[in-house]
Amino acid sequence: MTTSFLLPDLGEGVHEAEILSIPITEGQSVEEGDVILEVETDKAAVEIPSPCTGIIETIKVSSGDMVRVGDVLIIFANNGEGEAKELQQGKAMNIETAEKRPGAATQKKVVPAAPSTRRIAREQGVDLQEVHPTGPNGLVTTDDVRSHAGASPLGDIKKPDRTEPPAAEKTAAGDRASDSSAITIDVPPLPDFSQWGEIERQPFRSIRRATANRMAASWSQIPHVNCQDVADITRLEEFRQRHKKDIAEAGGRLTMTVFAMKAVATALKNYPRFNASLDQENQQIIIKKYFHIGIAVDTGHGLMVPVIRDVDRKSIKEISIELHEAIIRARERSNSREEMMGGTFTITNAGAIGGGFFSAIINHPEVAILGLGQGRKQPAVVTNSHGRDEIVPRLLMPIVLCFDHRVADGADAIRFQRLIIDALEDPDELLITMI
Repeated sequence: MTTSFLLPDLGEGVHEAEILSIPITEGQSVEEGDVILEVETDKAAVEIPSPCTGIIETIKVSSGDMVRVGDVLIIFANNGEGEAKELQQGKAMNIETAEKRPGAATQKKVVPAAPSTRRIAREQGVDLQEVHPTGPNGLVTTDDVRSHAGASPLGDIKKPDRTEPPAAEKTAAGDRASDSSAITIDVPPLPDFSQWGEIERQPFRSIRRATANRMAASWSQIPHVNCQDVADITRLEEFRQRHKKDIAEAGGRLTMTVFAMKAVATALKNYPRFNASLDQENQQIIIKKYFHIGIAVDTGHGLMVPVIRDVDRKSIKEISIELHEAIIRARERSNSREEMMGGTFTITNAGAIGGGFFSAIINHPEVAILGLGQGRKQPAVVTNSHGRDEIVPRLLMPIVLCFDHRVADGADAIRFQRLIIDALEDPDELLITMI
């Protein structure tokens, strides 16, 4: 009997993936759970374990191939008689393969968990069946495993259990009046560029194509508005220099992004419309009561946005360590899909590579994004202790807030941005707002 292994439903609106590597060969014997493929979606690069024990009869794909949900990837020879069958690895790529109980005819419940989570569970001797999930749609996260093993993921701080609320019941499209008619634009064909000189064609796929699709959809659907300002981070930089060594010894990096994350979390609590999503189908604004901040990371394989959860509940040191580790995983392509999901607001910092003012595109379905530029010494007018104005050198950092004008208005955007700036300009104020 042969078994055809199909690309499973990847979830979260992801319908295709790129084959990164194939660590098996035809004729090779594999055990259930052995890694047979590594694929990459717009979320992450992940390993796919074998859903069964058998012999690899035929490999239907090659490295670099783009495959869609339902495509046949591998055919197993199971050394048995009977009709050929099709097999998908659970409901989604990050679902734990079902294991049979010894001596029982039934199977254990399929446990949603990423490959990295499964590895940690094995290392700590944790049975995923016994772990209480806090991720979306019952997903068991790495923090769930660590907590179950008796070690809090954040030391003395415990994360609250959260599950995604059920999707609102959809009503028939005919019950609603359309606000506008769809407009389509015919894109003219490209000319033959080689007639003017040498060219090189590179594949437009994987993370690069996914990023392009998301950005095009966001720009075409969201009325972007931006407000620009500068923050005097002179005192904050002095504070950072005093403490960055201690943070580094703890395994983190104390960057301006870390301080911005804490300032943004406070501002979001005061202006919840920026911590929201617009549900046009149900004509509702969804206000999120949690504060998960995505950080745009420049990597060699494209833009990645790992999400740091519950920023409002974590200390500067905890965020410094967690963010540093997340950035390393993103650049090494070892981050899990769960790390890229659930963000409520995004920060992009171009300061490290010398960027100044720039307007970022909102990360749909969020409604706002904050862009930070490089802090540069510039002459500034300040009032001295005698009440006189004087021109002195100050470290000024550009800040640009881009927001969805359907959900928030300009006046609130300026107030929201001003609250962030005030916190960054006064380290004492920033620390007070963290309490």
